[in-house]
Amino acid sequence: MAADNQRGALFRNTAPHQHSRVTYAELFFDLVFVFAVTQVSHTLLGRLTPPGLAQTTLLFLAVWWVWVYTSWITNWLNPELTPVRILLFALMLGGLVLSTSIPQAFETRGLWFALAYAAMQVGKTVFLWVSTPRWRTPARMNAIRITAWLSASAVFWIAGGFAEGNSRLLLWAVALGIEYLSPAVRFWIPKYGASEVADWVVEGGHMAERCAGFIIIALGESIVVSGATFAELAWTLETVGAFASAFVGAIAMWWIYFHKGAEAGSEQISRSSEPGRLARLAYTYLHMPIVAGIIVSAVADELVLKRPAGHSGPATVLSAIGGPLLFLLGTILFKHTIRGFLQLSHGVGIIALGLLAWFAGDLSPLTLSIATTAIMIIVAVWESLAGIGGNTGSVRDHRRMNRRLQDALWKARRKERRGCERRQAKQSCAPLKRAATRSS
Repeated sequence: MAADNQRGALFRNTAPHQHSRVTYAELFFDLVFVFAVTQVSHTLLGRLTPPGLAQTTLLFLAVWWVWVYTSWITNWLNPELTPVRILLFALMLGGLVLSTSIPQAFETRGLWFALAYAAMQVGKTVFLWVSTPRWRTPARMNAIRITAWLSASAVFWIAGGFAEGNSRLLLWAVALGIEYLSPAVRFWIPKYGASEVADWVVEGGHMAERCAGFIIIALGESIVVSGATFAELAWTLETVGAFASAFVGAIAMWWIYFHKGAEAGSEQISRSSEPGRLARLAYTYLHMPIVAGIIVSAVADELVLKRPAGHSGPATVLSAIGGPLLFLLGTILFKHTIRGFLQLSHGVGIIALGLLAWFAGDLSPLTLSIATTAIMIIVAVWESLAGIGGNTGSVRDHRRMNRRLQDALWKARRKERRGCERRQAKQSCAPLKRAATRSS
């Protein structure tokens, strides 16, 4: 088997420029994180205080990080093979323990959360290390470096599980800081140094599709939460309006992300000469605010459904404005990384949300929800119209590139012409020089 696959027996055997599809085993694994995202949103809903926000943010960052690391592992390894499938199923069990521990992670189930998280992170990286052939030295050293960093963070996770209160929050924040810093410093360790970006060989199309799948998970969770809440309420004009606003808002978010960004990202990372660097920035880091924005918007939808009338409280304003704002900030940075320019529509949407925040407290929750949904619809429509007329930024970039190529070609031809003229001049002067030499 190893002879048939030059990358290693358990690694994906992808031909150049070939897109590796997302396997059914990976989709099955993702079902656990539907539950995890639901747990995070429900925990946030019950803890809309400064300490609660800090705790829920940490839990969300942990859930995202354990999922995205698994996506990197399955980008390298082949989930169609039995050992890798068993790894994913074991990670699913760990993910269930992790997810069920989220609501009480800062109370009675902190140690369970920490043990599940550390076991998932270190376990799958050790599996990658053992699965990497010895003759693939750069990839093997990369796995060793990652294992070293995750093992260091695991100490703080487990120590935090034994601690209580603010001590647990501090220890877990240190653990999470270690893990989020590690890719930025390319997993540097003493004696062996840092890994090269070239060692992070990723199949770009697969990575883009995996992250797009997580966006679908988050959007689907928001619709499920809204539907479940709406089913338990009396169907009045206000609750129907709130549910319609939540549903249309989710569609607008889907449109903003998938209409251009997802496909452009997949194409760009597939053509990139450094797909590992692009995957680290665009998909590992910049997708976090996008997913966080969807989760916070789901919390806002539930708050509005339960209390659509009256003045909007601080929690409703924070979630109703903060969710779309996080989402647009994430998408504008993601698309800037992919396309090389900032989306004007997204920038206008961010400014509009900022202006709306000034008087949001005077609006009813339903009116505030409709206003934020209207802003997201405007951004989505603007994005579509820009696509119909041709992407202005993209056309401008192509024209600029064409001009540069034409200038470079013209300079090369002029240089070549001058060289020919010099050679011709030397050849025409050669008989005169020889005659002058003979006469002297």
